[in-house]
Amino acid sequence: MKILIKDATIINEGQRIEADLLIENDRIKKIGGSLEEPNAEVIDASGLWLIPGVIDDQVHFREPGLTHKANIATESRAAAAGGITSYMEMPNTNPQTTVQKEWENKMAIADRDSMVNYGFFFGATNDNIEEVLKVDPKRTPGIKIFMGSSTGNMLVDAEETLENIFSKVRMLIATHCEDEATIRRNMELAREKFGEDVPMVQHPLIRSAEACYLSSSKAVELAKKHDTRLHILHISTERETHLFDDPRPLGEKRITAEACVHHLYFTDQDYPKKGSFIKWNPAVKTESDREGVWKALLENRIDIVATDHAPHTLEEKQQSYFKAPSGGPLVQHALPAMLEMASRGKISPERVVEKMCHAPAQCFHLEERGYIREGYKADLVLVDPEAHEAVRREDVYYKCGWSPFEGEKFSAKVLTTFVNGVKVYDRGSFGKRGSGEGLRFNPPL
Repeated sequence: MKILIKDATIINEGQRIEADLLIENDRIKKIGGSLEEPNAEVIDASGLWLIPGVIDDQVHFREPGLTHKANIATESRAAAAGGITSYMEMPNTNPQTTVQKEWENKMAIADRDSMVNYGFFFGATNDNIEEVLKVDPKRTPGIKIFMGSSTGNMLVDAEETLENIFSKVRMLIATHCEDEATIRRNMELAREKFGEDVPMVQHPLIRSAEACYLSSSKAVELAKKHDTRLHILHISTERETHLFDDPRPLGEKRITAEACVHHLYFTDQDYPKKGSFIKWNPAVKTESDREGVWKALLENRIDIVATDHAPHTLEEKQQSYFKAPSGGPLVQHALPAMLEMASRGKISPERVVEKMCHAPAQCFHLEERGYIREGYKADLVLVDPEAHEAVRREDVYYKCGWSPFEGEKFSAKVLTTFVNGVKVYDRGSFGKRGSGEGLRFNPPL
């Protein structure tokens, strides 16, 4: 199978070039000017951007056990429509991915159903260190620790357990960092003031900046003590960004950090309008926090932009504060949202590609993905930078059927997505399930 993409503006490795690109089978065969190839499908990309496929290092696709919200088939489909060609999924499913059998089960489901490439984190608990130490670092992005309870019951807060994990695990540890004691105290204060009818605007005060910093700083302290490879997920506060001060190139860092699209896009001023649709853990916080996260991202103190895609049904989200679960669907709209920020001058398209494509490949030492290079896997996205379309509920591909971006108008739109050389999405049409492959990692241990 051969596909020739003609006259594209290729955005890759900090540069823009006008060029053609030839896909042969699952690889990028050649990049250059005036390419010709007999019997190839020719795609005219004049006026379009061609970028590497986005690599999302944090999603919750809800399978197994929570498939009324989402599943691997539906959410990988939405990811393909959003230009995401690889994802790394979290372990708080039902049953949890805390034993090898359940990890293998997820891999089998993805092999059958996933439209894009996949990897699955292995979950740590207070009592499964022996299972954790069996994990194959070449097949798994890392070990996930919830150092604060979120959706699902996987809180790891025992001091002895944390010391044990950080001292013994040599592969990457990814952490959700919020201090549970602080959150519980803030919840009780909110109940004393409002009863059960707590306004949604209280969410960033309950799951506060203090709670985030106490937990993130503890994780950094443990990582430095044991020289652990640590990756802190969804940084949401300005104060936390100062924990990351390593000036070395990303590939040499031992402690890295991620920002999520919702923390870069929304602030606490959006709660009155969006309500529970922007209720995440950690919470969307103040304008100064958002600006602090942006500053750290552009200064490379924060390394990666991801989604934390975590869908719930409309019925679940439209409940009162304490009943409405945290999380929302993002994979279909994350890249357009970041390119919209680029159109507003907040970041360049080249840096968007760096933070969403190149940096995850570097951080997780992915083989042959994340860049447009001859010989690399053909994970590619064609983008119309001048589409200027609003997000409408009827155009949403998530199983939950809604988006926090409804009504937002984005300048850029994903037109076509290739995964391993296969056209899995093209202007509203989808390819077949099972086009994705299991990601391979090659971390230094």
